[in-house]
Amino acid sequence: MRFFVVLMLLLALPGTPWAQATHTAAPDGPSLTEVLRRAAPGDRIVVRAGVYREPTLVVDKPVVLDGEPGAVLDGEGERVILRLAADRVTVRGLTFRDTGVTFVEDRAALHVEEVGGCTITGNRFEDTFFGIYLADVDGCTVTDNVLVGAGERESRSGNGIHLWYSTGVTVARNEVRRHRDGIYFEFVEDSVVEGNLSEANRRYGLHFMFSDRCRYLANTFRANGAGVAVMYSEHVAMNRNTFADNWGPAAFGLLLKEIDDAEIVGNRFLRNTVGLFAESTDRVRIADNDFVSNGWAIRVLASASGNRFTGNNFVGNSFDVGTNSRRSSSTFSGNYWDGYRGYDLDRDGTGDVPFRPVRLFALIVENHEPALLLLRSLFVDLLDLAERVAPSLTPDTFADAQPAMRLIPR
Repeated sequence: MRFFVVLMLLLALPGTPWAQATHTAAPDGPSLTEVLRRAAPGDRIVVRAGVYREPTLVVDKPVVLDGEPGAVLDGEGERVILRLAADRVTVRGLTFRDTGVTFVEDRAALHVEEVGGCTITGNRFEDTFFGIYLADVDGCTVTDNVLVGAGERESRSGNGIHLWYSTGVTVARNEVRRHRDGIYFEFVEDSVVEGNLSEANRRYGLHFMFSDRCRYLANTFRANGAGVAVMYSEHVAMNRNTFADNWGPAAFGLLLKEIDDAEIVGNRFLRNTVGLFAESTDRVRIADNDFVSNGWAIRVLASASGNRFTGNNFVGNSFDVGTNSRRSSSTFSGNYWDGYRGYDLDRDGTGDVPFRPVRLFALIVENHEPALLLLRSLFVDLLDLAERVAPSLTPDTFADAQPAMRLIPR
């Protein structure tokens, strides 16, 4: 009995790891710097409404940092605002503002390095260079944050959510705008990006490289300068995303470069200059996607091999498929093409004659881009008609031998 009494007294003592005391910081005192200094592991720190202008705050113990509505941490245009240097820290409900722009460091509103199990949720980032910067972290979650960058140009912008050399990170339900890249992964493994909105960023809505076994699910990437770029990675899954309104001479809904053994399934590519661009991409499954009202729905270069396109809908695109080669080891089967003019005598829902999605005019444009000026001309209509009647120049290896007769429902 005496043991349990002593144990209860220990639990009640402030400063023990189990005490979970609550501390309060306020603009008129005590300062957040002071409260962080005296808090014990496991404590909760409530940040009252108001503006805090303090030197870079460092959290070096596992605590919960909980902002009330209107609690603003202001970097005054000159510094990192908050740095996490301990495992299992939670940061929520705060507004981070004005880090300033710098060209000598990756200055972030919230910098996290060499920690595990952190939680960053429900915060707002305004006029920041980098928003959330995670380096060498494991098992962290970044959820339900809103990030709005400060830079009007790509050269004066950092990334919204930046991950480097990390594992097991979840990035979910965030909104990211006006950064260089909305979400950036480099050397990241076994992580998930789900349910985010990344729009109006200067370069890419999502940019990741050398990041294996990651999943990108149900995100919306809209009106970004160059769309989304996925490079130098293996075993990536991109499912149920929307790539929309990415227009420009070098813009793509989704750019794949040196991607192997991946799947691109159930996505929507809407109104992009190029919906999907594949270069040096091998053994990728591209299935059950909708390509609607793009310039080029798909561009597959000669360096891409062993890719499978099945069950996709191609509707209202200027060009369904573009290529720089007459031969390909990629295959098309069971896709719906709104330009298909074949027949289905046995009424099994599959066309009885193959569809060749590479137009002769697309091959001409591939070598002479100014020819695009003739796209809606009678000359091009006659060219397409002649090629359908007597196909001779368009690649046979790109033919869909079993085209769907009707739009494939989702």
